[in-house]
Amino acid sequence: MQSIIEIKKLFYRYEKDAVLEDINLTIPDGSFLAIVGPNGSGKSTLLKLILGLLKPQKGDIFLFGQEINKFRDWQKVGYVSQKANSFNTGFPATVFEVVASGLTKKLGMFTFFKKEHAQKVFEALEAVDMKMFSNRNIGELSGGQQQRVFIARALVSEPNLLILDEPTVGVDAENVNSFYRMLGDLNKSRGITLLLVTHDIGTISDKVSHVACLNKHLHFHGETEEFEQLRMEGMSEVYGHDVHMLAHHHEHGGVVK
Repeated sequence: MQSIIEIKKLFYRYEKDAVLEDINLTIPDGSFLAIVGPNGSGKSTLLKLILGLLKPQKGDIFLFGQEINKFRDWQKVGYVSQKANSFNTGFPATVFEVVASGLTKKLGMFTFFKKEHAQKVFEALEAVDMKMFSNRNIGELSGGQQQRVFIARALVSEPNLLILDEPTVGVDAENVNSFYRMLGDLNKSRGITLLLVTHDIGTISDKVSHVACLNKHLHFHGETEEFEQLRMEGMSEVYGHDVHMLAHHHEHGGVVK
């Protein structure tokens, strides 16, 4: 199976503080990986390195088989940030217009918007169950609905890899489970490789295919079944304190032992 991301012996530090140490990670095509870890564990730094916003100080990162410093085909990569807390709800744009703006990189700034482009927008909105809101102003939506729209914006250019940084910030607790279920459906139906940074350890455990536990070092990386079998002491070592993990199988909670 082809690797979408391959990281080898990666190190990164801010001045004297080591943030990432000897990270080795392979993300296969079609997988759904959740990266979990405490605050300050290096998750955001790792995303910035994968997105090319930071350069590795030591080690290598490969995207789609290419060294990241030579990689240019960024339309293959979609990214959704922690937008819910900072988004300007007064922004005068409809849901359709926000999603359509995701085609700019692929089509160019001055390309005439055609019928087939509108169809792509509607398909992306349908994928996140937001098509019925296409004419609504983005500022009128809830935090969870806005986040779905921004995922549609990332999907409209048909990326092979979708990276999400804490996507449930601003999503109310009742809708978090359905939000992750929607991501799982995207992974399976579209075959998009998903890389997700999250604090929702238990909620995602039956939605993702792989889990990576990061705290400067990569303490665990494997399939979800292996992750669920970890003993509480093992997770406590990663997080530095006791962790209570719940796996919500079929909408029912079960303690992972």
